[in-house]
Amino acid sequence: MDLHTRNATKYALIVAFGGFVFGLDAAIISGTIRYIGIEFGLSNLQIGTVVSAPSLGAIVALFFAGKIADAWGRKKTLILIAVLYVFSALCSALAPNYEFLVAARFVGGLAFSSLSLASMYIGEVAPSRLRGKLVSCNQFNIVIGLSAAYFINYYLVVSATESNFLLSHAGIWRTMLASELIPAFLWLGLLLKVPESPRWLIIKGRQSQAKQVLSNLYSHEEVINTMNNFNMTTKQDNQHTFTIQLKQLLSSKYRTALVIGVTIAVVQGITGMNAILFYAPTVFEQIGFGGNAAFQQAIYIGLTSIIFTIIAILFIDKLGRRPLLLIGLLCAVLSHLTCSYGFNSAQYQINEATIAELSQSINVEPLREIKDQNFESDLAFKDALSVIYSDDEVRQYQSILIEKAIHVNPYLVLFGILGFIAAFHISIGPIMWVLFSEIFPNAIRSAAIPVSAIVTSIASYLIQQFFPWQLAQFGAASTFMMYAIFSGIGLALMAKLLPETKDKSIEEIEFILKSSKEKQTSLVSDQS
Repeated sequence: MDLHTRNATKYALIVAFGGFVFGLDAAIISGTIRYIGIEFGLSNLQIGTVVSAPSLGAIVALFFAGKIADAWGRKKTLILIAVLYVFSALCSALAPNYEFLVAARFVGGLAFSSLSLASMYIGEVAPSRLRGKLVSCNQFNIVIGLSAAYFINYYLVVSATESNFLLSHAGIWRTMLASELIPAFLWLGLLLKVPESPRWLIIKGRQSQAKQVLSNLYSHEEVINTMNNFNMTTKQDNQHTFTIQLKQLLSSKYRTALVIGVTIAVVQGITGMNAILFYAPTVFEQIGFGGNAAFQQAIYIGLTSIIFTIIAILFIDKLGRRPLLLIGLLCAVLSHLTCSYGFNSAQYQINEATIAELSQSINVEPLREIKDQNFESDLAFKDALSVIYSDDEVRQYQSILIEKAIHVNPYLVLFGILGFIAAFHISIGPIMWVLFSEIFPNAIRSAAIPVSAIVTSIASYLIQQFFPWQLAQFGAASTFMMYAIFSGIGLALMAKLLPETKDKSIEEIEFILKSSKEKQTSLVSDQS
């Protein structure tokens, strides 16, 4: 690896480390749900609000992220985002009530725009031959952060003791949330070492500074070619402000790129990934892995995510974006169907032996009212529990009662869940951000990437907000069937819309996505 490649890789990895902070922030909440639900007496929708508040913050931030990045520069905007992560982690850990916690999590969501800005920055500094791998590193760091969150949660749960407030029932969730402070501070320090995006410097007319940055990334000949190509594109499109870029994005010239970007953004959000990632212990409790075991199973999600993200990074520039995406979506459909079948075949029953076993840990007298009754679904069983127990008791007892009452093949459902995790991380997880950095040309990128990120954030927000409510209202089998249908629709749309973009420059991709009429106009213009 030559010096230029090392520099490009170093800058990309520093910026992509924000993905680790994001992943940790996103998944760490999964371990706190049980504790904050009991401490603050939260309903299913309130729990959904706590979990989804960052996505709501991301939606708000992304309306301004592109404009701020254009005005201040990519580097300064990323530094601001790192500060928001630090502030949110600290305030979340110290939250005195539900409202304060939601507000603190919302502030952290403002920093989630780091995903789109990191993709933008890396796409602007990385050589085309490395762009797929380096942008995918952002997704790889996300899954490392997710995995770290699951390990931290599990370690803290098995280390719980009432003799230490930070590990006690009342304080452990605060320790989980505070764990984000260390990587957030680290990222803030590292960002001070990266240069500004050369493409942004050119847009601002700072040619000499751009040339200096590019000289660290490319050979002398590549520097000249890159500056000439970008100057030509900028001159042709004459797009400098966010508002003008947004208007251009909605024009017929970029219609195909916009449709692809919005479609893949919706597909990534509605396939159910964030429901599993952000509620991992809750999902495993539905299978019958109660208590600490649910936290342990969540670790498998993290490990699977890491393995298949590595596979995606290794093959994304070999097999291409389109084949990996279509294969991944097909596997996602099959995995969700497996989960739905597994939950649909489950049965629930409380017998005398179960009551005797639980008598030392919970109030079992109400259970005698449903003893030996057979429930055909988790929905029916939970409804019965809500009749014989108070809301607070249901929150405390539900995990262990499902564990003892369920009769299901847990490994079939576990296989389906991990299969979906693998499918997501080998395809739509990393590929979405790579495509965002490729299909949107320089003239509209500062508007297009945040707009697409807003779309995926809205879809993700809706999934996160309503997942606990979905489980309570429709049951696990119907919920996973819904995700299978969404994944199938996404597969059909991507098969129809998406071209291959590997080994192509941003300018070449722009030409591919033009309409036939616009291509003819461009060719005539070039010939003359």
